[in-house]
Amino acid sequence: MDPEPLTSKRRTECQSYRGAILRAMLALATLLVVTASSHAQAAPTSGDFIRVEIAGFRNDKGQAICALFSSAKDFPKNGDKAIAHAKSGISRGRAVCEFPAIAPGRYAVSVFHDENSNGKMDTNFMGIPREGVGASNNAIGHFGPPKFDAAAFQYAGGKLDLTITIAYL
Repeated sequence: MDPEPLTSKRRTECQSYRGAILRAMLALATLLVVTASSHAQAAPTSGDFIRVEIAGFRNDKGQAICALFSSAKDFPKNGDKAIAHAKSGISRGRAVCEFPAIAPGRYAVSVFHDENSNGKMDTNFMGIPREGVGASNNAIGHFGPPKFDAAAFQYAGGKLDLTITIAYL
């Protein structure tokens, strides 16, 4: 079977079909750009951050390690599952962790005093922390770590300052 010879009528139909496809693709691309820009307005800006001041360190050794959680799952024990992390040096018993570019939402912060700078919270044989610990709202646990709901706070955007006092158990 030989293909139909390309007549001027057929050529005009092909060009018309290609033009319709190009217009449809342009319309789709425009729609995607408009949709993406409307979602970008809900994204955090550089002025959106949570600043956590931590007080009550028993010494200035090591560092403060902070984690920001957006759900109860893994809070506060599994810091690897946090949505953001921050570290800070300690001076005169105080430290500051900042979480930049945070979208509005419900969050909780956990912090511990990594006295030996090994990057993990050291515990005794029963799992009780040997280093200082803390949570937003200064939430404390009863026979274990604090619950997310006790430590949770609502963040509307902009700058939010929190204060956490470290506790040594």
